[in-house]
Amino acid sequence: MKTDKREMYFRGTFQTRAEDNGEKYIDAYFAVFNQETEIWPGAYEQIAPGAFTNSLYNNDIRCLFNHDSGLVLGRTGNHTLTLVEDEHGLKGSVRLNPNDKQAMDIYARVERGDIAGCSFGFSPVSEDTEWRDDGTVHWMVKEADTAEVSICTFPAYPQTSVIARKQGFDE
Repeated sequence: MKTDKREMYFRGTFQTRAEDNGEKYIDAYFAVFNQETEIWPGAYEQIAPGAFTNSLYNNDIRCLFNHDSGLVLGRTGNHTLTLVEDEHGLKGSVRLNPNDKQAMDIYARVERGDIAGCSFGFSPVSEDTEWRDDGTVHWMVKEADTAEVSICTFPAYPQTSVIARKQGFDE
């Protein structure tokens, strides 16, 4: 059993929209493909296209706030979270519960631009490791056993984005 669980953080641009029936959504790229990031000094990682395919098919993935399992915004198992891979990365849309004050507070912070990042929590299933001549290491994650995606206050990857809106996106 693998015990290497990683959390990847991303920073992006946010905007807000709302559907006529009052439903509110937060849309995001929770991960991007082929973008290297330093996860700690001397350790670099990037995500390969298709790394989430098995998780999307097999896992009931949660959308959290700041990786806090007490702040669940939605999940794929009950269709309040939709996740798809496209050529850019892992894209998702979470339909917020209007009766959840914390979810509405998070929506308002995204809408105002106070929160501008995303992340995902995973255990690597398959990856290529490259030890570089300068002493650094690089991992290319080919399969990520993904348990959760998060809207985050302090992301590390600058390539992701998230928007708050009131309408679902086309899958």
